[in-house]
Amino acid sequence: MAKILCISDTHGKHNQIPLEWLEEADIIIHSGDISNVGGLREIENFCEWFSSLSQYKHKIFIAGNHDFGFEKDPIDTTRIVKEYPNIVYLEDSMVEVEGLKIYGSPWQPEFFNWAFNLERGSEILEKWNMIPLDTDILITHGPAYGECDWVVPRKKHGGEHVKFTDGGCVGCEDLLDVILNKVCPKFHISGHIHTAHGESFKGNTHFINASTLNERYEVQYQPIIFET
Repeated sequence: MAKILCISDTHGKHNQIPLEWLEEADIIIHSGDISNVGGLREIENFCEWFSSLSQYKHKIFIAGNHDFGFEKDPIDTTRIVKEYPNIVYLEDSMVEVEGLKIYGSPWQPEFFNWAFNLERGSEILEKWNMIPLDTDILITHGPAYGECDWVVPRKKHGGEHVKFTDGGCVGCEDLLDVILNKVCPKFHISGHIHTAHGESFKGNTHFINASTLNERYEVQYQPIIFET
């Protein structure tokens, strides 16, 4: 039995998370958007903080649509991550810890010109088809369609999700299909849609949106913790 704590979308504000929220667990998972624009200093600052969290035996994270460095400058970002051997970065790759096979992928459906964006349909499905069938915990930055992906209607434009001001589900349909009908992981952990922080259940999968900041980029949501 492993205890897992999940956070996401800290956007460089990881040091503002109250220490009492970061309770002891076997694994901490961050599902992307560790930074604002993915500059090397931002990435190094996050890795230093993440590495220092001694209350977790295993520290795992993926990139998100704000983390440009991992997409545009993989050589230097890889060098930074390797300086902290007690953390694991996943990019279309898997790690096995505590008897759990954990796969991470940073991609999400195209939205403006952010990092790790792919068109809906065959382009992004190619990435989802890479997910191993024996995955226990799947981490993606964006949520699956209809599962912790609801954007609330807004009267005014602004913020990252301006094209969705009418509200609705904005997750990836192909990701949902692969999760429910092909891979069937026990858990799917995402972020990206800040206001959709929370949990849902469908099929055999427990869906988690672990966003830490709200739409105003303020620390608001506590980590989500589960055991498996």
